[in-house]
Amino acid sequence: MGFYDSRILPKLLNCCMSMGVIAEERARLVPRAHGKVLEIGIGSGLNLPFYGPAVESVTGVDPGIELGEMAKKQAAAVRFPVDFRQVSGESLPLADASFDCAVITWTLCTIPDPSAALREVRRVLKPGAELFFVEHGKAPDPGVVKWQDRLNKVWPSIAGGCNLNRKMDAIIAGAGFRIEELETSYRPGLKPMTYFYMGVARPA
Repeated sequence: MGFYDSRILPKLLNCCMSMGVIAEERARLVPRAHGKVLEIGIGSGLNLPFYGPAVESVTGVDPGIELGEMAKKQAAAVRFPVDFRQVSGESLPLADASFDCAVITWTLCTIPDPSAALREVRRVLKPGAELFFVEHGKAPDPGVVKWQDRLNKVWPSIAGGCNLNRKMDAIIAGAGFRIEELETSYRPGLKPMTYFYMGVARPA
């Protein structure tokens, strides 16, 4: 891992992902979590302050070392225990049917195999448990999609593996979830980066 990936990118991601509309979307979604929570892609812990009183504990999964150190500072300020697991979402060292819900925010774009990670999430969720998600991804407009496809040739290498053109609702449904709530819309900013998917799904 080079200097950019290890030193500059984590701080840049932490800054960008804590601003404006992204913080607003966190404030809408994350407080709905409850019980024993699995968070895939906990990153620098930006969701932690948004968890509400119904949360008993959070198990945060993320392979990033530098972002994990930032997250531990956030965890020191919350009332519930946070268990950090420095692993990739595609293979979770967690027991079957052990979580009341899962939270994934702006993470499926970066996981090399998002379908495998979602199947693992489904495995460790209790029957009927919820998956709360907000992601960015493939837009509905062909002109925007063309730009997403063009930019995606270089974007992952400068944005921590982030892909712009994944159709998130299809990926979630294809991994064995039934989407019960879904909002899709452009948010302020450049359209190739700001088509958001927010919703709730349960294991099918």
